[in-house]
Amino acid sequence: MSATHVAGDCWTMTRRELAHWARQPVQVLVGLVFPVMMLLMFGYLVGGGRTVDGAYVDYLVPGMLTLTMVFGLEGTMTAVTRDLDKGVIDRFRSLPMADGAVLVGRAAADMLQSAVGLLVMVGVGYAMGWRADGGAAAALGALGLLLLLRFAMLWIGIFLALVAGKAELVQAVQILVWPVGFLSNAFASPDSMPGWLGTVVEWNPMSATATAVRDLFGGPGGEPGHVAAAVLWPLALLVVFFPLAVRRFGRLGR
Repeated sequence: MSATHVAGDCWTMTRRELAHWARQPVQVLVGLVFPVMMLLMFGYLVGGGRTVDGAYVDYLVPGMLTLTMVFGLEGTMTAVTRDLDKGVIDRFRSLPMADGAVLVGRAAADMLQSAVGLLVMVGVGYAMGWRADGGAAAALGALGLLLLLRFAMLWIGIFLALVAGKAELVQAVQILVWPVGFLSNAFASPDSMPGWLGTVVEWNPMSATATAVRDLFGGPGGEPGHVAAAVLWPLALLVVFFPLAVRRFGRLGR
């Protein structure tokens, strides 16, 4: 099967997922509004910025942008399990279609929504007084790191959805996202935490991305040298979970 054929199949599946947006506008809107509510809540109600040099909003916004890349995976996971339950994926697999095109289309649609969500969050951050002071090129690099993290987390979610197979089981799996998200430096510096907890937080791949993004945005909490870790962590996760998801998809129904 040629690369052109594979790309065409993937684009067809992407357009299918995008068509769902028009039929489910409330779900799309909720996905965009929820991280905004989190940012406003921590920025104005909860945030204290202990051990953070400078304005807390300059520390918080990059952390929330990173956290947004982890939240919302349940939408994609539920969509995959829903197609499994209804037999839609079995019908697709019976067609002369590239293996994994359904998954790639679902991932591409999710990435488009994630990019829109990032732009919304950046706009809200600017309204709160946050500024990207590292320059345009650095800001684009930061957004690229955030989307790379999302892409890696997305394939973890797709694999877990294929393993779970049922939407109700996805609800149990998605609970694990919360400790992963909050056990990071998204809201507070590890220096303000007990030693053992700070160590756990620093080893969280999310923390590497958040620290690198803060550095690129020119805000407090950023440390030079974390860009490499922010690239290597997602790539390592992709190397593991992308082939696992494609292999699991290929074995469905066997």
